[in-house]
Amino acid sequence: MSERDREPATTEMSYASPIGGAPPTGGATAPSWSTEPVVFRRPDPVAGLLLLLAGVAAGASLLLRWLADDDATGLDLVRRGFSGLTDVADTGLWQPLAIVLGGVALFVLGMLMFLPARAHRLWGLLALLVSALVVWAVLVPLIAADVDLGFFDTGFWCAIAVAVLGLLGAGKALLTRPRTD
Repeated sequence: MSERDREPATTEMSYASPIGGAPPTGGATAPSWSTEPVVFRRPDPVAGLLLLLAGVAAGASLLLRWLADDDATGLDLVRRGFSGLTDVADTGLWQPLAIVLGGVALFVLGMLMFLPARAHRLWGLLALLVSALVVWAVLVPLIAADVDLGFFDTGFWCAIAVAVLGLLGAGKALLTRPRTD
């Protein structure tokens, strides 16, 4: 009888892990890396550009007249709003404050969209909330004027642009899925 005949045949394979782990207990071996798709960290330049443009429109509205029959610029309205903060809701000057400060917030959120991240949904949600406040601040005087656009001047048109661009940028950030390859 030869030496080969004395040892029983085994069906298990010997496994030597190059990493030093224990051999598997049977079945298929699992890879040491993840089999899930990799999510890349990237900026969202379209959403960032739309939000930056909303901030620029808010800045431009400061230099332009808001009402057709009044020579007050947006900066004058914002100054009046800050000087009478206690009764800002009664005077109706909360709208220019909300639009301009909302534009500043949208500008900052637009800058954050250029930072690499897996998804910009949190910034998009914040931009959506700010844009909703700006839309409300635009709609209140528009409805009070019975949607007579001749009542307003170019500064208010920039305020409308802040609302629209803010909504578009926030929607883009919210709806963009993380990129996997």
